[in-house]
Amino acid sequence: MNRRPALLALALAGLTLAAGTALAADPYPSKPIKVIVPFPPGGPTDIMGRIVAKIIGDKLKATVVVENKPGAGGNLGTDAAAKAPADGYTLALSAVSSLAIAPGLYPKLPYNVNNDLTPIARVGITKGAIVAHPSAPFNDLKGLVAYAKANPGKLSYGSSGVGTANHLAGEMIAATAGIDIVHVPYKGTAPLVQDLLGGQLPLSIESSLSSAAQNIKTGKLKGIAILTAERSALLPNVATVAEQGYPGFDVPIWFGLVGPAKLPADVVAMLNKAVSEGLKSPEVAERFAQIGADPAPDTPAEFGAYIRAEQVRWSKVIQAAKITLD
Repeated sequence: MNRRPALLALALAGLTLAAGTALAADPYPSKPIKVIVPFPPGGPTDIMGRIVAKIIGDKLKATVVVENKPGAGGNLGTDAAAKAPADGYTLALSAVSSLAIAPGLYPKLPYNVNNDLTPIARVGITKGAIVAHPSAPFNDLKGLVAYAKANPGKLSYGSSGVGTANHLAGEMIAATAGIDIVHVPYKGTAPLVQDLLGGQLPLSIESSLSSAAQNIKTGKLKGIAILTAERSALLPNVATVAEQGYPGFDVPIWFGLVGPAKLPADVVAMLNKAVSEGLKSPEVAERFAQIGADPAPDTPAEFGAYIRAEQVRWSKVIQAAKITLD
């Protein structure tokens, strides 16, 4: 009987300690957040990643750092995010290539998009383009197709990496037009543009107009066609692929914020709210417009459903084009 007060005191002490520990837990975010950009600096993914990082930093009063981790068409950086601790301190600004195309393209993809990642927010959609060096002997898609048919296997085009949306867009154009063109993969948009401007590459399929628009306006490059159903406000005189004889062709290239699987729901909600609110600001809209992009915020559930629908769409494209990668 005499032991009961002592045991009760110990139990109360334990409860008090547990409560104190819970109260002492640091609220999110309490340390720097890392946003992985799975492409090199300078391209549209990098630009969006830095915009999103600033939004999160401003909204959550946090330090946010961007880490460029290019490779494998964006899969390397996305995989790094998938394998990070599920605490909200490692995120990735990924794209259609890693989230929707890769699952149908790589039989040995090191991550499972639907099981290993948490959708947080879709961020933006860009209008890509077919762009050529001024020395290319064509000025529009009709001319490109005619040249390629007269010179099968001799016309090469660059993309920002194997398995990226612009790579697949090139394959779609080749299959639709019945032409034989050679794919040259790069590790991102910046090195691709350098070779295109230098004339080492005659043609590229670009995921945005972040650098191409100005180079086209100054005559350093030629705009051949816009990849989406509607023209770009940055290049209103460049017709779409659909307008140039291929109705229904529409390849929007999108980007979104993801994290590891099993992220705490409150952290996901906090990040989604911050990004969605930030994307509505006029300043962000202006910065997006400069690269030919439109903000496209949604909820985590909507983004997850969008990713799954896009996986189905791109899987059909990959099967139709008979593209296989190890």
